[in-house]
Amino acid sequence: MDLLRREVPASALVVAVDPGKAFNRVWLTTGERGLIGEPITLPVLREGIDELARLISASGVPGSPVIGLEATGALHRAWAAEIERRWPGSLRLFAPSETTAARSQLGSRRFKTDDRDCAAMVWLLRQGAGRRSESGTVAAMLGAVRHRRQLVEARQVLQQRLHDQLNVLCPGLSAPPGHGRKLALDSPAGQAVLACAAAFAGRPPSKRSLLARAPGRMTDATAAFWAARWKQLLAPPGDAALCAERLVGDLRRWQDLRNDIARAEDQLDSLLARTAGHVLTTLPGVAVVRAAEFSAYTLPIERWPTPEHLYSATGLASATYQSSTITRRGRISRQGLAEHRNAPMSIAWGLSLNCPAFRARDAELRARGFRPIQARVALARHACRLCWRLLDSQQPYDDQRYARARRRGR
Repeated sequence: MDLLRREVPASALVVAVDPGKAFNRVWLTTGERGLIGEPITLPVLREGIDELARLISASGVPGSPVIGLEATGALHRAWAAEIERRWPGSLRLFAPSETTAARSQLGSRRFKTDDRDCAAMVWLLRQGAGRRSESGTVAAMLGAVRHRRQLVEARQVLQQRLHDQLNVLCPGLSAPPGHGRKLALDSPAGQAVLACAAAFAGRPPSKRSLLARAPGRMTDATAAFWAARWKQLLAPPGDAALCAERLVGDLRRWQDLRNDIARAEDQLDSLLARTAGHVLTTLPGVAVVRAAEFSAYTLPIERWPTPEHLYSATGLASATYQSSTITRRGRISRQGLAEHRNAPMSIAWGLSLNCPAFRARDAELRARGFRPIQARVALARHACRLCWRLLDSQQPYDDQRYARARRRGR
């Protein structure tokens, strides 16, 4: 029930920084003197941070400042690292949604300017809001997680384009699910079919050609199936040579994306091993990627006093309305970052497939009439509590210990 934050003393210097691509807007204030000087725009270069240090020194306010910075993608990272280096422990980070909510409290939700954002951050800082800056390893892991997610999204778009190009060169070769045999592009058979389609401009290859171009194990029966199916297709289009040329370029980009994703996962493995989040890999069905995604948005675990605080911050907790004797529960609140919300959902999915206790819970929820997505949200709450315990205790997962704790209702 800790709903009230500890206020910053009125005598402390509060600095609000709204970052931009080329310039940052800066306010210096105290509770006693109000705004110190005029709001100033500083470049994101070294001279900007040097000028900020001069302004803080010239303010005449003793003690360490409290500096608020809006975390907007990657724009804030350079200043965040330098501020933490020059004034250790003084930095507080805010999500854009937090400043938007603060502007609403100040009566200017629909009137967004840099100065209004700075005023909102000053209002939040004086109430003791804001989160501490992540450690260097956690910040690096967060960057790697976001980079991998962008690569995966780009690969999904490219895979759809490969399917479209294959259907143009070889109409009807790959059937959609439910209408025949689907071709998985990331399998050895899928890559062999794509390579032959590009090499022969859509003309039917032999079984030997498919086997020769398969990057992994491909059975004779599989090669024979695709070779026989290919011979039943209509002739390639008139511009088959141009289509094959485009397919070769997209295949090359797809392979490069796969290699980039593998390198990103190697980076995640190395970074995760240096954090407390490595203990999550002891969970059944949770490997490096899922553990790193959850840890990057959660660590340090001291940010969350209880598992319920963490679960609520992900946005998966039900929105509630309570007034007098009326209590209503709605859908999930969706507060916080969508990526943080997806992380426990992904862990719950892995546990429901590989962990006996979660598999039994999933079956129980389905028997009670829960739809699949509802069951996974319910499992995500238990997964979030379990991950909080593991990160807090640093004890690897044990099925028997979890079963005993569950019987005790913990």
